[in-house]
Amino acid sequence: MEIMRTMRDADVYGPFVTVLRHARRTRGAATAVIDEHGPLTFAQLDARSDSLATGLAATGIAPGTVLGVLCRDHRGMMLALLAAGKLGARVVLMNTGFGGPQLAAVAERERVAALLLDEEFVGLLDAVPEPIPRFLTWSDGAAATAIATIDSLIEAHPAGSVPTPKRAGGLVILTSGTTGMPKGAPRDKVSPLQSAQFLDRIPLPRDDTMVMAAPTFHGTGLSQLTLGWALGNAVVFQQRKFDPERVVAAVAKHRAATLVLVPTMLQRIVDLGPEVLGRYDTSALRVIFAAGSALSPDLVRRTARTFGDVLYNLYASTEVAVAAVATPEDLRIAPGTVGRPPVGCRVALYDDRRRRITEPDRIGAIFVSSGLSFSGYTDGGHKEIVDGLLCSGDLGHFDSDGRLFIDGREDDMIVSGGENVYPLEVENLLAERPDIREAAVVAVDDRDFGKRLRAFIVPTPDSPRDPDEIKSHIKSHLARHKVPRDIIFIDELPRNATGKLLRRHLETP
Repeated sequence: MEIMRTMRDADVYGPFVTVLRHARRTRGAATAVIDEHGPLTFAQLDARSDSLATGLAATGIAPGTVLGVLCRDHRGMMLALLAAGKLGARVVLMNTGFGGPQLAAVAERERVAALLLDEEFVGLLDAVPEPIPRFLTWSDGAAATAIATIDSLIEAHPAGSVPTPKRAGGLVILTSGTTGMPKGAPRDKVSPLQSAQFLDRIPLPRDDTMVMAAPTFHGTGLSQLTLGWALGNAVVFQQRKFDPERVVAAVAKHRAATLVLVPTMLQRIVDLGPEVLGRYDTSALRVIFAAGSALSPDLVRRTARTFGDVLYNLYASTEVAVAAVATPEDLRIAPGTVGRPPVGCRVALYDDRRRRITEPDRIGAIFVSSGLSFSGYTDGGHKEIVDGLLCSGDLGHFDSDGRLFIDGREDDMIVSGGENVYPLEVENLLAERPDIREAAVVAVDDRDFGKRLRAFIVPTPDSPRDPDEIKSHIKSHLARHKVPRDIIFIDELPRNATGKLLRRHLETP
């Protein structure tokens, strides 16, 4: 009976509301969210989102209305998503790294009719044409504003309820926009039962605590939040902006069993070192879930030394969704692998003429089939499809045991003097050095070779910063054509709000 009810809910509310309603029926008094304002139970979250949905409906928001949501991670974000789902409204999850022009452009393209946002982003609204209604999801009280808050809507409708929509409003997740304006990837219908793709390879704990460091406006955070709730977990949002020590402190304080983050966050946590990390008891951790970009073999090994065999690496994208998962065993045997496809997923490699590659260790374009894959961008564009599989945009290879490795993006591959160079190979080698925190390799124009390599390096404080020695190190491990001509030291690499490297922002001195 409960399964049938859950499936019916999914058709009209979508997965996020469906999971909450299931949790309210089965464990309503259990804690759902903990943020700066304290805890909320599943029952409280359900009731408050009912009131918010009623309040939003009173302002004219109806089934099919497109709502832009621009929030950090906190209860306001959850209430906005839940209320939209109960109304049958369509949600566009905005990137917290947006500037005003990006927000305005995406809002226009996606036909956003109302915005729900944190007070810190109010300054961006100057770029958004009136008369789009705006509602604050979180107020710091730092500046007086005439914009209505979701709290005021909730208080004005204490016994709120809205009619059941005829169909789910759907969700638009934006691509990372590392090469241009973010595109909209809709998720109009997703079954909560497809979470089996994660659980097939990742033993997420039940009825425990999950610390959410990854942003929930993107697929990694939102999918794991939804799955965490489905398993009865309390989800902790201890900070609206990432701070590595605060995250570790939250894991220790709440005896969290699961930590969800992106690789750059994991890098910064491990970089705290034993002196800082030793102050916190993280022994309750059973799963560190990392996704969003590549994990270097060095980071994999350092994580294992710091936290034990608890790291799970998800390979996915906004478009193809789940592709492969590496377990601690996979990472112990082959650091740097993204593992194997979970149940319900297929991964295949193709050459540049789109012929299937079957032999191990040969690099090809990665194509994925997943029940969660998108059906096309909101602007009408699509990704290439071969044999029913969707192009991920990445290059990779399988080893002889069937584990998948990522060699880089198709558009990142550099042809220098007629030789193919995959920047990730050079970057991973540099990351192994104790005097380098991280590195990025890009192509620059060269009169003789067409393109040559330039490495941007973030050194450790005690690094000798010797370009010639670094070049010699690379030359001793890789072919000559893979040695960067230029070595440039910088304080940090440019990344977006989800931790992805922005190669186009690396400046030429």
